[in-house]
Amino acid sequence: MKNIRNFCIIAHIDHGKSTLADRLLDVTKTVTSREKMAQLLDNMDLERERGITIKSHAIQMDYVRGKDHFRLNLIDTPGHVDFSYEVSRSIAACEGALLVVDASQGIQAQTISNLYLAIEHDLEIIPVLNKLDLPGANPDEVSDQIIDLIGCKLEDILRVSAKTGDGVQELLDAIVDRIPAPKGEEDAPLQALIFDSVFNSYRGIEAIFRVRNGVIKKGQKVKFMATDKTYFADEVGILKLEKSPRDEVRAGDVGYLISGIKDAREVKVGDTVTGTDWPATVAIEGFTDVKPMVFAGIYPVDTEEFEELRASLEKLQLNDASLTYEAETSAALGFGFRCGFLGMLHMEIIQERLEREFNMTVITTVPNVSYYAYMKSDPGARVLVTNPSDYPDVTRLDRIEEPYIKAQIITKSEYVGAIMTLCIDKRGEIKGQSYLTSDRVELSFDMPLAEIVFDFYDRLKTISRGYASFDYTPTEYRASDLVKVDILLNSEPVDALSALIHRVKSHDIGRRLCEKLKELIPRQQFVIAIQAAIGAKIIARETLSALRKDVTAKCYGGDISRKRKLLEKQKAGKKRMRQLGNVEVPQQAFLAVLKLND
Repeated sequence: MKNIRNFCIIAHIDHGKSTLADRLLDVTKTVTSREKMAQLLDNMDLERERGITIKSHAIQMDYVRGKDHFRLNLIDTPGHVDFSYEVSRSIAACEGALLVVDASQGIQAQTISNLYLAIEHDLEIIPVLNKLDLPGANPDEVSDQIIDLIGCKLEDILRVSAKTGDGVQELLDAIVDRIPAPKGEEDAPLQALIFDSVFNSYRGIEAIFRVRNGVIKKGQKVKFMATDKTYFADEVGILKLEKSPRDEVRAGDVGYLISGIKDAREVKVGDTVTGTDWPATVAIEGFTDVKPMVFAGIYPVDTEEFEELRASLEKLQLNDASLTYEAETSAALGFGFRCGFLGMLHMEIIQERLEREFNMTVITTVPNVSYYAYMKSDPGARVLVTNPSDYPDVTRLDRIEEPYIKAQIITKSEYVGAIMTLCIDKRGEIKGQSYLTSDRVELSFDMPLAEIVFDFYDRLKTISRGYASFDYTPTEYRASDLVKVDILLNSEPVDALSALIHRVKSHDIGRRLCEKLKELIPRQQFVIAIQAAIGAKIIARETLSALRKDVTAKCYGGDISRKRKLLEKQKAGKKRMRQLGNVEVPQQAFLAVLKLND
């Protein structure tokens, strides 16, 4: 056990985490020249195109130094705020972390929040300055930021270029020398922490774990403590580039377990695996069920594809247990699903994977968050509202609570004023402001989660010219004055366009929504009234005029009464058509709320 090192890489998006992992695999000769490729651990097309890690990976490297043989377990982590629970479980499986910072961009918000997670778990931090080969690199200034942040010495900071491979050998030596060997007892009851799971269509769910105490053997009967279910360990082994089966995986090591599980919900990230013959009395702490933060309706464009969409979502859930879905119906869109996501990036990824991997063309409704409604009849009981159409009757409602977050924004000092204006406009309260260096500021706000769901991140990047980074943690639910804004087309409500909005902004958003829909809905042969309403009160209206057919074109001369007669006939026809006419709502209209600022 003294020659094992378990470590992860902490970095903001696009700071070179995947490239550094590639160089470590090269130097330790874990991959052959035939297997080499950029972003080797990112095996999804989406990950390569966007340059982000969506699914974390683990791989074992053998490193020989003199007569010593070391086993290095690299546990890769996603870099985006949406996947922070996965990151926390990966960190819990390690003894050390490489803090990778881009020498040209400096420290970003996501780096700081993941660093705090690592410090909470008492990990050994090795600071690494990356991208030194870039012409815009400023290593001295960024080194000062790292020293201010973690209180290390200048000589502790390693300078590498993951692209060229400079300094990677020194980094490997630092991993061996500075990161402590894992602690644990082999002759204790089995305790293994699941920090990831992968679905294999032939063999079921593969659980990836780190053994804290004891030994897990092939053929052994094991129990998952959170779900309280037992399985046989059909195969255990370690993770090279391909899986490498072993007879046993001992304390301190990282491995995988295949036991023919077909349901992704039975393998929960953060769960503890123990043996049934000599079980552990307590689970490894830190396990929580991942709760979706953002909800949206996903509907097939062709209603006949409903069952195909269900099958596609089932397969996606096998690879991504944090996706939740349940069937729902909409008067405007027919049958579909209300899906729960970890955040907006997660929602985008699921939508794109549905289109690419399953060839499904879908309509996604306006995303919203979950609320708690309290009724007058039973003030103690609360109802979870994830869809505006479930909003209870106002006369029976006591109060409604919405989720709040603590937001952390790091930016250059010249953009502070504009960012404060944006956050206050989004109902945020400033809680703190601290200067990390002379021109880098960390701002913290309390904000409603609903306000950052739509366009907050895009607007933040626009006003700071890309120099602001954003991270958030959910805090609590607070009572709020929310109203349900309905959109009516010719007095018929379109449930898929309803939204829960704070009363102060409801009139403004209702008016702008009507204006936007007037642009997006194609004109018909009859007049269309587009209205926004709160309950029975209309708060905004736009009128989409009818397409006129020139019915008098065939009248050459003659008495005016002939023309008038034709026009009156047309007018009566239009009136009848309006009573019967259905308004076709195009797909863009369902995401009109997202484009209100365009």
